Amino acid sequence: MKKTLLIAILLGLLLSSFSSVAQKKIETSGFLEFLNTTMAPPNSAVWQNMSGIYNRFNFSYYPTKTLQFHAGMRNNFVYGPLLAESYPVYKDLLTTDPGYLNMTFDWASDSSYVLYTNFDRFYASWTKGKFEATVGRQRINWGINTVWTPNDIFNAFNYLDFDYVERPGSDAVLLQYFTGNFSSLNLAAKIDHNDEITAALMYRFNRWNYDFQFFGGVMTTDIVAGMGWSGQIEGAGFTGEATYFRDSEHFSDTTGILIASIGANYTLPNSLYFHVSAIYNSGGTSGPAGQGASLLIGQMSAKTLTLSKFDFFAEIAYPITPLIKANINTIVNPLDKSAYVGPNVNFSLTQNLSFFVMGQIFVGEAGDEFGGYGQLYYVRLKYNF
Repeated sequence: MKKTLLIAILLGLLLSSFSSVAQKKIETSGFLEFLNTTMAPPNSAVWQNMSGIYNRFNFSYYPTKTLQFHAGMRNNFVYGPLLAESYPVYKDLLTTDPGYLNMTFDWASDSSYVLYTNFDRFYASWTKGKFEATVGRQRINWGINTVWTPNDIFNAFNYLDFDYVERPGSDAVLLQYFTGNFSSLNLAAKIDHNDEITAALMYRFNRWNYDFQFFGGVMTTDIVAGMGWSGQIEGAGFTGEATYFRDSEHFSDTTGILIASIGANYTLPNSLYFHVSAIYNSGGTSGPAGQGASLLIGQMSAKTLTLSKFDFFAEIAYPITPLIKANINTIVNPLDKSAYVGPNVNFSLTQNLSFFVMGQIFVGEAGDEFGGYGQLYYVRLKYNF
């Protein structure tokens, strides 16, 4: 009840500030899209369908040069037999808010549809000289790689959730002090719906034309320490990050877990793009990796990016024309011999309208990391404003 009241007060203050100072600088953006999902289950000739109408609004308000307010709202209507028959738990995952404040509102739902609104951004930022403070629901992105981000202890994401490009936010406080043009000290802390705390101190700096970062802190019940880098080798992007997790409640009788990922990318003069990456999980299994690739996990943890000891990623992308871009990416688990393949093509129909088609093909046996899901096909029409 107290959290609900706090949300109402925050929304009221923000809306009143928008209306009472309309002459101040206000920016809005967003999109409206239709996404259709067709699933071909393994060992079945019956295909199932699910559709969604998604709308996003982004609001930014700048009352002074040093103070900013931002809000991001998602309105979603998901419906179809796939929701009811194959994944009835999916509705609960969509409408469960992992933050300290419940800012996800289930307006109407049944076994075959759900209409809900979610605020994944709701924060204020204040800047004074080299210091910046951000308070509220925000995305704290400490990850460096684009597939697996073990440094992202605040907002780790599932790569297979391709349609949520903004990624979820956290109810958090972020304090940043810029010690130089390419260096900063960052202190962040978040609280989730279980009243558990994630907090860490990070130092970022540049040496030898590489960006480095080191951090230490806690992630719920784990003590964590991590590092990452980003640079180039002969024109190819070269990135990596690693985080060590050790259970604070059993510190003396556990060895901890190391999650590390590395990546490289290169673009040829003809714009053909290559990207490869790998992840290592010291606590992962060498056998069937189970639900590690599930599309239904929702917001992941930096500690559960994969349940396998190793995974490998490869991607090739090419702009067929300035308005048509093709891409194919794959993730392979060499230990349980399962794999995911994701071919897709994006068509820019106008400056603001795009048409996107994609397949997600899973290969393997039930119980493998990528087995038991069959095939998924997507068609998306999206208008940005």
